[in-house]
Amino acid sequence: MYIRTISRKNKDGSVVRYVQLAHNYYDGQAKQARARVLYNFGREDRLDRDSLRRLVQSIARYLGPEEALKVEARWDGEAPLKFVSSRSLGAAWALNEVWKELKLDRLFCGMLKTRQYRSDVERAVFAMVANRALAPSSKLAIEEWVAKDTFIPGLQELPVQQMYRAMDFLLEAKEDIEREVFFQTANLLNLEVDLLYFDTTSTYFEVDDVAEEDVRQRGHSKDSRPDMPQVVIGLAVTREGIPVRMWVWPGNTPDMNVIPQVKRDLAGWKLGRVITVVDRGFCSESNLRELQRAGGHYIAGERIRSGKDGAEAALTRAGRFQTVRDNVEVKEITVGDGEKRERYILVRNPKEAERDRAKREEILKRVQEEIDKIGDLKGAPHTKACCELVAHPTLGKYVRTDKRGQPRLDKAKVRAEERLDGKYLLRTSDDTLSPEDVALGYKQLYEVEDAFRTLKTALDLRPIYHRLEDRIRAHIVLCWLALLLVRIASVRTGQTWSQVRAALERIHVGEFVSRNGNVLQRTELTAEQERLIELLELPKPPLFLAVMPSGTKTQS
Repeated sequence: MYIRTISRKNKDGSVVRYVQLAHNYYDGQAKQARARVLYNFGREDRLDRDSLRRLVQSIARYLGPEEALKVEARWDGEAPLKFVSSRSLGAAWALNEVWKELKLDRLFCGMLKTRQYRSDVERAVFAMVANRALAPSSKLAIEEWVAKDTFIPGLQELPVQQMYRAMDFLLEAKEDIEREVFFQTANLLNLEVDLLYFDTTSTYFEVDDVAEEDVRQRGHSKDSRPDMPQVVIGLAVTREGIPVRMWVWPGNTPDMNVIPQVKRDLAGWKLGRVITVVDRGFCSESNLRELQRAGGHYIAGERIRSGKDGAEAALTRAGRFQTVRDNVEVKEITVGDGEKRERYILVRNPKEAERDRAKREEILKRVQEEIDKIGDLKGAPHTKACCELVAHPTLGKYVRTDKRGQPRLDKAKVRAEERLDGKYLLRTSDDTLSPEDVALGYKQLYEVEDAFRTLKTALDLRPIYHRLEDRIRAHIVLCWLALLLVRIASVRTGQTWSQVRAALERIHVGEFVSRNGNVLQRTELTAEQERLIELLELPKPPLFLAVMPSGTKTQS
């Protein structure tokens, strides 16, 4: 398919040219190619060029960004502009607009006035944050990424030395940045910050030995790599999934030891009444008392098999479950009197209970099969097989041995497990919360887990290429800021960041060069891209980002 012109000579000798949309096809009978006219645009001197241009742009929307820009650069078979480069624009533009909405650009520039840093440090920080969200790479690779692959507004190049200076500033100003980020985020998104979710994760380093004073230490690994040094990362997340504060501790720090610092840091923000939601790893009595200081409250997961008097009383107390949501039933139990009373919420999921029962029946079937096999053995083989069965991590808890050393099914243990099917136990210090609010509030703790998944997958928290503690901490702060921006985008659009990023990265900016100067122009927006920008509540990128007459240096 192509545009062609034909000529017709009038009686007065004048020549009239007509423009047509034609298509070549093969004529089998004539055994040659012929042209079929699909559409007549009319006389060339009366041609509606605007309608032709709209047609070209409409077709270009279905091309790749670079092909579309090439089409726009050509007209009437000539090339008045030379197309020299194309870089991704849309996703970086959206992140930059959210960055400005949070007033992070003003915050950084204001803080830089009182410090011995250049003003372009703010752009360097944003570029490193955007890189974590779009194409996570080393600091050395970011230098080329900024120059050739992605259009970062206000930044033309980013030497690696400037990135290291920016990281030094970032760590120096970390506390001020966290405080401003929290309040700006809360105001912008009208977040409910009375309920904060807290949890920790770890990330490891592929190194051999580290010094005792190093932040990288071996400890309980949540990445299943206890053989590697690691650091522990804590996140405080709102019920909308927005990470509002981040902590970094040495890799050998137990979860039980971090709550006092978290409480002190959040108390410094004077948030008023805050209910902190934590899982079973943080529910020591000292931690729960710490969370109640200064009028605070908690919702905590309680180990249902802990054997504590309160937990046992909550499990054995009679009463009916109340259905609050599909697959969520609750029962409230108060243990004790006066100041020592404890409020528990027992939660049951009927579907999960059915899965637990079916899984246990499969295990019991295997246990009985193993017991039957052992019954036919004598002497040493019998003893060895019996010990292996009792020590088995899955089967062993349902096995006991009688006085003769013969393995038997532990029916008491089976009955004990049956009463726990589909149940988990919560504990709260707030009497004003309904059982439904407690259960659903704790259920939203998965927002923190989802934030950690995003941090480790989409943002590639590791591998961390730094060895100095300050640089390691600064790198994690960059990842946290990237997580903040992408979570805001996900909340506003209702889509995952990978979906939003894929659509917006197809918006490109092309650089065109002519004898008269340079032009930076973006591709046309598709309906999907316009819808995403509208959901993000952001302005559209301008069609022309820069027009530079000859002699003017190219700007980004």
